[in-house]
Amino acid sequence: MNNYHKPVLLQKTIDLLQVKPGQKYIDATLGGGGHTGKILDALGVVLGIDQDQDAILHVSQNINNKNLVLAKGNFVNIEEIAHSKGFEKVLGILFDLGVSSHQIDTPKRGFSFLTNGPLDMRMDKDSSLTAEYLVNVLGKGELYELFNRLGQESHANAISGAISSARRVKAIKTTDELLEVIGKAYGYREELSDFDKNKIGQKVFQALRIAVNNELGSLEQALPQAVRLLEKKGRIVVISFHSLEDRIVKNAFKGFKKQGLGEIITEKPIEPDALEIKENSRSRSSKLRVFERS
Repeated sequence: MNNYHKPVLLQKTIDLLQVKPGQKYIDATLGGGGHTGKILDALGVVLGIDQDQDAILHVSQNINNKNLVLAKGNFVNIEEIAHSKGFEKVLGILFDLGVSSHQIDTPKRGFSFLTNGPLDMRMDKDSSLTAEYLVNVLGKGELYELFNRLGQESHANAISGAISSARRVKAIKTTDELLEVIGKAYGYREELSDFDKNKIGQKVFQALRIAVNNELGSLEQALPQAVRLLEKKGRIVVISFHSLEDRIVKNAFKGFKKQGLGEIITEKPIEPDALEIKENSRSRSSKLRVFERS
């Protein structure tokens, strides 16, 4: 299972979900099924949701358990999906945000700046909006706003200008072509090393991915639905990977508490220890927050 995606903060997540035999849980971001597998091992009943058909297919082929129900869909519709599958009330809901290792490591998906591929970045391959469309159609000012707001990119102005100029000559269609343009905006004139690609590409690729998949808007809409699905003492566990996501989760949980819906279990987010970071470098930026329904 770990060849598809290695879940972060795995045991901490399961411990904080407080899985009870025979009770219902929702894994809103199924991925490779790592978290779901652990919930099933603890005899929980799981609804696994993912908008990526690859994830649904992978888990269906690797986990054979009568207590697992799978659904292809976006967690922005979590309440509707849950009701349609008989999960009207559950004892726990997990959101493991971000990109799966499988998505990053598959060049044709276009998520990685380290391997060349089409500028795609769609988590749901049935969606029509791609990173290529945004890069080639958005105006210079719109690109600046996207890179500045969603990527927190300090060179957003230079990069948006470089893209605007480059696409007048020819459309930017691949990850390598985009990196070459970003490199010139940063002042690089030689071939980029993997270290350089990581340094200059990370924030731009993050911004495009978030925009293509409407990640922040979907999260903002999904969390209130998740609270409504919880039974008394039910918990939401969210693992985020950058400050924009974490801020949404933090503020949502504060809002739920203010409404008298329950309590925040993690006053400060839980982060991976040094051993986990050493074994899985992609866990480095992860933060885990928990809310319990009253």
